[in-house]
Amino acid sequence: MANPAQFLSQVRAEAAKITWPTRREVMTTTIMVFIMATLAAIFFFLVDLAIRTGLAWLVGFTG
Repeated sequence: MANPAQFLSQVRAEAAKITWPTRREVMTTTIMVFIMATLAAIFFFLVDLAIRTGLAWLVGFTG
């Protein structure tokens, strides 16, 4: 196990290697997440609507 001073030195060396995204990259990624979440919500809404309509028809047809 390394001593605390050596550990902190290694932590600082690793932290220096971090590359942070630019503001534009963050905004682009955020917008893409919102678009994909909206598309997924629309897809699942349509699937739910189709299943609900199909089951209502089936129950109405048989009952």
